[in-house]
Amino acid sequence: MMLQGHFIDTLLDVSYRDTGHIAFKTWEYFRGITAPTFFTISGLIFSYLLIKAKHSGNEAMRIRKGLLRGLMLIGIGYLLRIPIFEWVFGEFNSYFLVIDVLQRIGLSLIIIVIIYKLTFKKTLLFSLLMFFLGLVVFMSEPLFRNLELPDTPLLIANYFSKVNGSIFNIIPWFGYIAFGSFISTLFYKYLKHPRFKVIIVSSFLVTGVLLITQSSCLLMQLYSATDCELLKEVAYYNYLFTRLGNVLILFALFYSAEKYIKQPIVLKIGQKTLSIYVIHFIIIYGSFTGLGLQQLIGKTLVPWQAILGALLFLSSICFIAFHYTKTNEFIYSCVRVLIDRVKRAVR
Repeated sequence: MMLQGHFIDTLLDVSYRDTGHIAFKTWEYFRGITAPTFFTISGLIFSYLLIKAKHSGNEAMRIRKGLLRGLMLIGIGYLLRIPIFEWVFGEFNSYFLVIDVLQRIGLSLIIIVIIYKLTFKKTLLFSLLMFFLGLVVFMSEPLFRNLELPDTPLLIANYFSKVNGSIFNIIPWFGYIAFGSFISTLFYKYLKHPRFKVIIVSSFLVTGVLLITQSSCLLMQLYSATDCELLKEVAYYNYLFTRLGNVLILFALFYSAEKYIKQPIVLKIGQKTLSIYVIHFIIIYGSFTGLGLQQLIGKTLVPWQAILGALLFLSSICFIAFHYTKTNEFIYSCVRVLIDRVKRAVR
């Protein structure tokens, strides 16, 4: 979803972006739920492994690994936007400080670890707090929608404000990760229950449909009862709860088809997500080289070229990630070497 979405969005000619056309409207709809799905899954998987580690005796290692991975993702996120050639020729700007997917996930992993520690590693308390945090983050979105922080350093301001070009600010996107963490506690506690799959799939479907069709009405009813303007603002621009509903329905469908989807190639793709993201970012946007498909081709492709190109692009990226790079392992080994050197220097 991410690869084809970025490819088509970056290269499809603007004259073909007709929101009245069913094909483009369908593509745009699914593109809109890509980030929410990705963030929710990230929160679910990381939190599940964190809770599981507690009961297997590997909690300390999992926490260290989570913090290390969080810092690594933040670092890679910034590195991918550093315009090396511009800097070489003395051209400097602050755009490389904008926040994207990797920084958002990296910081979220660190926040999850901190919250887990603050809840004294009590799964029930952690579960309730993450659910509450998800609601609070979603409900406070209007307060941050047009937020400007002119007197705050960009390194910090970009995590909260979109003014400087950041895409995935901590609010509202951390909300999806928080809900993912909440869902992980359900999986951990009830996964071995004989009817768990039927119950969770049914719950996801029902909750998803209700969020899509009724969340705005419920918010307006709460507004009428409380006269809280914030509730009305959320209801009038209710993309967060509706997309969460879409994510839950998507989860239900994929979990129902688990035995068909759980193929070696799919599992291998899941293990290479960081490599795939880094490679696709460099090829499409140019990254630190400043020379990618966005600069070379631009928005010039007709629909059939964009579709065919997206398929070739997806296949090529996966092939490169599988056979010619070891991004995850290489970065982890470099970070470990650096940490060991720092420890030796401190001693």
